Amino acid sequence: MDPISLQLGTKNLWGWLVRQLSKDPEWLSAKVKFFLPNMDLGSRNEDPDPTERVILQLSKLRIQGQATWQAFIHCVCMELDVPLDLEVPLLSTWGHGDGFLQLEAGEESQPDSQLQPGLKRPHQSCGSSPRPKQCKKQQQELAKKYLQLLRTSTQQRYGSKTPGPGQPLAFHQAYIPPILQWSRTSAPFDTQEGAVMGHPKAEDGTNVSIRDLFNTKADKGPRVTVLLGKAGMGKTTLVHQLCQMWADGQLDRYQALFLFEFRQLNLITDFLTLPQLLFDLYLRPEAGPEAVFQYLQENANGVLLIFDGLDEILDSCSSKETADPEAPVSALTLFSRLCRGALLPGCWVMATSRPGKLPACLPTEVVTVHMWGFDTPRVEEYVRHFFSDQLSQEAALAELQANRRLWSMCAVPALCRVTCLCLYRLLPSSSLGQSAALLPTVTQNYMQMVLTLSPQGVLHVEYLLGLGEVALRGLETRKIIFSAGDIPPPMMAFGAALGLLNSFCVCTGPGHQETGYAFNHLSLQEFFAALYLMASPKVDKDSVTQHVTLSSRWVLRTSARQDLLDHLLTFLAGLASCACRPFLGLLAQRDEVWVGTKQAAVVQALRKLATRRLTGPKVVELCHCVGETQEPELASLTAQSLPHQLPFHNFLLTYADLAALTNILGHRHAPIHLEFEGCPLEPRCPEALAGCGQIENLSFKSRKCGDAFAEALSRSLPTMENLKKLGLAGSKITARGISHLVQTLPLCPQLEEVSFQDNQLKDREVLSIIEILPYLPRLRKLDLSRNNISVSALLSLTKVAVTCPTIRMLQVREADLIFFLVPPAEAAAELQRDPDLQENAKQRKEAQRRSLALRLQKYQLRVHDVEMLIAQLREGPYLDEVDLSGNQLEDEGCQLMVEAASQLHITRKLDLLHKTVVLTFAPEPEEQEAIRERAAFPDSIMLQMPPEPPLRFPRIRLTHCGLQTQHLEQLCKALRGSCLPRHIDLSGNALGDEGVALLAQLLPGLGALQSLNLSENGLSLDAVFSLTQCFSTLQWVLHMDFSFESQRVILRGDRRGRDLLAGGSLPEFQAGAQFLGFGQRHISRSFCLKECQLEPLSLSCLCETLEKCPGPLKVELSCNVLSDQSLETLLHHLPQLPQLSLLQLSQTRLSPESPLLLANLFSQCPQVQKVDLRSLNHTTLHFRSREEQEGGCCGRFTGCSLSQEHMERLCCLLSKCEDLHQLDLSGNLLGDDGLRCLLECLPQVPISGLLDLSHNNISQEGALCLVDALPSCRRVREASVNLGSKQSFWIHLSQQEEARKTLRLSECSFGPEHVPRLAAGLSQALQLTEITLTQCCLGLEQLTVLLSLLKWPAGLLNLRVKEPWVGRAGVPTLLEVCAQAAGNITEISISETQQQLCIQLEFPQQENPEAMALRLAQCDLGTHHSLLVRQLMKTCAKLQQLSLSQVNLCDASSLLLQSLLLALSELKIFRLTSSCVSAKGLAHLTSGLSHCQHLEELDLSNNQFDEDGTKVLMGALEDKCWLKRLDLGHLPLGDSTLAVLTQRLSHMAFLQSLRLSQSSISDIGCCHLFKALRATTRLEELGLSHNQIGDAGAQQLAALLPGLPELRKIDLSANGIGLAGGARLVESLALCRHLEDLMLGCNDLGDPTALGLAQGLPRHLRVLHLRSSHLGPEGVLSLGQALDGCSHVEEISLAENNLAGGVPHFCQGLPLLRKIDLVSCEIDNQTAKPLATSFMLCPALEEILLSWNLLGDEAAAELARVLPRMDRLKRVDLEKNRITTRGAWLLAEGLAQGSGIQVIRLWNNPIPANMAERLQSQEPRLDFAFFDNQPQVPWNT
Repeated sequence: MDPISLQLGTKNLWGWLVRQLSKDPEWLSAKVKFFLPNMDLGSRNEDPDPTERVILQLSKLRIQGQATWQAFIHCVCMELDVPLDLEVPLLSTWGHGDGFLQLEAGEESQPDSQLQPGLKRPHQSCGSSPRPKQCKKQQQELAKKYLQLLRTSTQQRYGSKTPGPGQPLAFHQAYIPPILQWSRTSAPFDTQEGAVMGHPKAEDGTNVSIRDLFNTKADKGPRVTVLLGKAGMGKTTLVHQLCQMWADGQLDRYQALFLFEFRQLNLITDFLTLPQLLFDLYLRPEAGPEAVFQYLQENANGVLLIFDGLDEILDSCSSKETADPEAPVSALTLFSRLCRGALLPGCWVMATSRPGKLPACLPTEVVTVHMWGFDTPRVEEYVRHFFSDQLSQEAALAELQANRRLWSMCAVPALCRVTCLCLYRLLPSSSLGQSAALLPTVTQNYMQMVLTLSPQGVLHVEYLLGLGEVALRGLETRKIIFSAGDIPPPMMAFGAALGLLNSFCVCTGPGHQETGYAFNHLSLQEFFAALYLMASPKVDKDSVTQHVTLSSRWVLRTSARQDLLDHLLTFLAGLASCACRPFLGLLAQRDEVWVGTKQAAVVQALRKLATRRLTGPKVVELCHCVGETQEPELASLTAQSLPHQLPFHNFLLTYADLAALTNILGHRHAPIHLEFEGCPLEPRCPEALAGCGQIENLSFKSRKCGDAFAEALSRSLPTMENLKKLGLAGSKITARGISHLVQTLPLCPQLEEVSFQDNQLKDREVLSIIEILPYLPRLRKLDLSRNNISVSALLSLTKVAVTCPTIRMLQVREADLIFFLVPPAEAAAELQRDPDLQENAKQRKEAQRRSLALRLQKYQLRVHDVEMLIAQLREGPYLDEVDLSGNQLEDEGCQLMVEAASQLHITRKLDLLHKTVVLTFAPEPEEQEAIRERAAFPDSIMLQMPPEPPLRFPRIRLTHCGLQTQHLEQLCKALRGSCLPRHIDLSGNALGDEGVALLAQLLPGLGALQSLNLSENGLSLDAVFSLTQCFSTLQWVLHMDFSFESQRVILRGDRRGRDLLAGGSLPEFQAGAQFLGFGQRHISRSFCLKECQLEPLSLSCLCETLEKCPGPLKVELSCNVLSDQSLETLLHHLPQLPQLSLLQLSQTRLSPESPLLLANLFSQCPQVQKVDLRSLNHTTLHFRSREEQEGGCCGRFTGCSLSQEHMERLCCLLSKCEDLHQLDLSGNLLGDDGLRCLLECLPQVPISGLLDLSHNNISQEGALCLVDALPSCRRVREASVNLGSKQSFWIHLSQQEEARKTLRLSECSFGPEHVPRLAAGLSQALQLTEITLTQCCLGLEQLTVLLSLLKWPAGLLNLRVKEPWVGRAGVPTLLEVCAQAAGNITEISISETQQQLCIQLEFPQQENPEAMALRLAQCDLGTHHSLLVRQLMKTCAKLQQLSLSQVNLCDASSLLLQSLLLALSELKIFRLTSSCVSAKGLAHLTSGLSHCQHLEELDLSNNQFDEDGTKVLMGALEDKCWLKRLDLGHLPLGDSTLAVLTQRLSHMAFLQSLRLSQSSISDIGCCHLFKALRATTRLEELGLSHNQIGDAGAQQLAALLPGLPELRKIDLSANGIGLAGGARLVESLALCRHLEDLMLGCNDLGDPTALGLAQGLPRHLRVLHLRSSHLGPEGVLSLGQALDGCSHVEEISLAENNLAGGVPHFCQGLPLLRKIDLVSCEIDNQTAKPLATSFMLCPALEEILLSWNLLGDEAAAELARVLPRMDRLKRVDLEKNRITTRGAWLLAEGLAQGSGIQVIRLWNNPIPANMAERLQSQEPRLDFAFFDNQPQVPWNT
């Protein structure tokens, strides 16, 4: 179009546009407000002529810029009814910018179009320095005008809200305030001011009104309030509501209000002063800005500044202030100075933020208020205001109330708005329940909103994806404000038309303004970003899964700067729902398969996250995501993967969060313990847990929980039917909250433990709680500690304890107050369990007699309180214990108690601790008899109480009494006259060495004690020598412990050991008794001497004294430094201590020469078994007993700074040792020279095991030295070197000369110059049979050179090379390398994925020229492979095995293989597994294999062939009559293919192994297969796992089995076999006399099959797999009895069966059992006890799998008890059980007692992370990681 025509057309369009818009001025006003957010649509633009008004508004839009005008034109065409003949010219002329310049020509732009209405911007901005003062009156006038202007501007901004497109008329007319709760403030609020809007004010600070936010009592200093709320809680809406309230005069205490948004302040790059912030960026006075600012300073207490979006700051915030407070700074620094009072002191500051760590710029006294969204009344009120007519209101509320999940979404105001908007569109056309069904998730709410807002329901795919791309780009760059250039005009018009975008004026600096655009809410931007990721063809699934990550959002520990991705993952998960697939397919314009691939990738990523051990915030986020997917399987996996104890610490939780958690827990089968500590919780959070039957323990500990929280909790508790433990600690509950709980708790009779710790409860509340005890029949513990309870209330509680029959103990100590109870049902059950007690009335009376323990310690009880207590106790039950220690009884009170003691039925102890008064009571004769009888029935002892010993003896404590030597004879005489004590404590006296020597002589007269404490008595080493003699004179003394610096001196017996032998904790077995060695057991003694100086003379005296001690004896010595002379003295005396079993020098520094002294000990002291010296600081010597046979010695000298100069002397000393089994020199300073010296001496050192030289700074030179030394070191069996990060260097030696040697070199970084020397060294080591070179930097050329230089006289050599380039080189290249070998290649194995090439070489190279010519004649020498084939025929003349694994065979490679196979006359084994081959390549391969007539093994399993390709491969089986092993696993065998296979099998008379796993064989197909197998009478292995032969196929196989007499292994796992097939099968299996491996897992066999199998168990059975076979206790017990004593069984798997109460236990044992798998068998503590004992009867056991069971600390204790006795055990898997820190500690103790276990897996047990780290640091073999991190150990160790 020519310019003149264009100009004419433009004028015509302008005229039509003016006429059309004059008909709809309201629409035009709304659009002008969108594109020009600061334009005043009020009086200043009023024009009597509507046409002129339209022209004015259009002119302002036009001069805004080209992008704005284009977007407006698109809105006109999209939203108004524009004729088609005008829409085309409108878009073509103005929609793309061509006509914009014509319209603009000749007219002037208006530079002030973006200014505030009615304001004129000055040429200069306001500075920081005010002008000279004006007169006061003039200042007030100017300030008054500005304040009025400020209020008018705010009224204009909020007074003309018009509904957006698609929104109901009532949408903007009402504001519903969310729940507000004070969180942290020194003065909550002034109760004299303000009123609560709609609800009474709660005492715990909930339901705070908006006005209360500004009623704090702080009149001085900064007044800063921070509103904290998650995204969507309405923070921004609230601050705009505050602005509107101020403009309307409702906040009259403030004269001025300023609102700033950090998302806009982030755009300001220049520094500002405070006047510039207030006037240039907000609103400038018409005159006198200096005077106005001065007025604001003088009246700062009437100024309110609001900063929205504190979490969106981009700059770092510092708490330090160094610059001039009035100097220009960043906007964030201005905010910081305002908060701290450095600027505008006395003003009020409010900020909003998402939860997180508050920036350092905020003062510590900041007031924080939590926003919790909507509760039920607020949701109802919002709905009633949203919908204008009553019918719609009732319909919407009915939809919400009928759908609990939808109702919980509405707790978030932003989601409530979206839900109401969707219902507004859906309700008129649907019946009750249909609308809510379309809104099951948050994501589908947003999706439905987009659908309902779309004009005529048509989706504009291009615009939606375009907005998504803009949204994602913004989130990735933390950008939420977009300029006109960021969004194309048509897209902006689309967003404006649907109400998805809003606009506002953005000040980027003084004098600079522009219009900014943003999504209506940040969550909407995240939704569109997720929509783009899932629907855009530009984004692949890998890019999508990169966003599937969980982030921790800790309140107190994370950075103050947060990302903007709160809900992106949630929306991604929601869009992965199947319900969103049609919507995404429509957007992506792809089929549902393409969409489903992305959705599956997201679900799979979530599945991986669900199995990890996650922190609390990540668990909550994961629950939201899983709920959004609507995948029941994923929800079940997530629920089952949650730990038994799930803690939530220090992060904010809302009602929606707990609702998401409850939704996931609904898919869980096992109980769970929820623990909330330090979490800010929404007051109505507990309501979300209603009806959750999986919660067993529920604990809350937070000062933010108050009466409203308690009230909500009381409504939910009765619905938790399985809740056993309730904790509510550290809260602000008052009488009001307690009253609700007291009314509710009787409705929870299943409760076993209740805790109200630290709740500031007073007497009245505590007593009201005690009144409900009779209504809780199962209660065991009630904890009321750390509350405000008076002494009078305590005495009332003691009265309750005396009268209540279920209370067994009241424990009070300072702030602690705990009741222990025994449920009456259990007490009655105990009585009913013992029929003898029922027959004897006297014994029944004894059993029914209740005993009570009262411990009232340190509670300021006085004399008059004791009188009341005595009166209560006189009428009470028998008292086991009364402890009144630490009170203020004085002499009078103690005397009263002692005098009344005889009347109070005290059976054990009365402790007053007043000048150490402790009375211990021995039972009366009748009571002793009753105790003995009760000891005979351990089950009748009260539960939850510590077990009582058979007899009770008094404890004597005479501490700090000034006892001296002269008092001892009188004291001992008094003790002998009374009942003999078992524990005597004489610590803190003045006995001295003389007194101890006398006491040692008097001790035999005191009988058998259990402990004697002589600490803090001023003793020296002479006293030690005196007491050491007690080892030989007193049988009860088993352990002596002396620590001189701490003056700790204790003698004790081993009570636990005696109880273990006497208590019968181990069952008696005929075969097990001898195995466990309980015949004549030697009692071990220990002597510990620490913190003393050990001189040679002292050591001599000590050793001479210990010579008389009976053994076995363990000695531990500890001193700072031990000289060489002292060490020599000690070692000199060791041969005179034959009873010594262990000697430890812990934390004792030795000299660098000490390793040589210790090495000499092997020849000086024959009973030494092991010498262990670590870092010259910790020494352990192990000794053989006289009964033990001679065995090998072990020496360990690690970290001892040994270097080359020590090697010759060390080897000389070690050469005198007759049998050195192991030598560990790791962590020293040998270097290459030291290694060379050691290798030269190695033939003279009689090592017959492992030599460890790891971490000795050895280089490639050292590795080559090892290679050179191999010929001279004839006893070397295996050597392994890793010079990478592992730095390992191991050499295994034998007693005799080894004919076969293995060498492994890893990460040695050989260069080209090293290869000839390496080849020469290897060629000299004629005994080498296997070489492995892993990542040694051997390239293609270097490997070729090595193979050509490696030559032997004769023999076989296996060479394995692992290098990264092997995986990329391709089969032809690798074969070309093999062709350069100097010997005959007999085996080739290639694995591209494992980057591995293995070849077997035979020397010397031999070739028959005639055979060579014959093979060449059979090949096509005209191909380009002819030369390579010729070379291969020379080197591979005797090739017998060719293996290709995980390779990608191209056509050229397969053609080369075809040529090679044709020439391999001796090939016996061919393997091609897990590889990709083209159809043409399969033809080549089949052709080549068809000529290999002598094949004995063919493995084609796990390849990616279709059925046609498999059918082609069947041609390779023709005429394979010599085949012995055939594996076609994972290949599709259709009916036609299977028919060909069966025909081929019928001719394989020598077949021994057939594997057809996962080959789609049905019951019909197996019928033909089994007929063919009748001819294979030599078959030893049959693998048919993961097919579908069913019962019919199993019965046909049962008929075949008698005809397979040599069958040794059969695998029928996962074949759909049921009871009928299983029963028939086990009958035939009993006839297979040679059967060794039986695998029937993952079939529905049931107990009948197990019973049948037990009756006919194969005699030579070695492996039994019955995983997931629906077995029960009955079948497993019968199997256990049948297996017991089987001498061949090596492996048993019963995993994933319900074995509760039916775990097999053995009496005779399984001598060869190596592995037992009992994963997920519901094994609990009770069942684990006999199981652990059975393990000891399996001496060869190496691996125990007990993960995913119900094992707790009791089971861990049993395992810890047996671990030291299982010498060959290497691995125990206890993942996903209920073991706590205590159980893990016991396992660590078991490991420390000498167990050879390499790892115990403890992932996902309820063990805190910090405790797991501590335990693992002390015992590295405990593994708490998700991945299995087994420690690396040498081979064959």
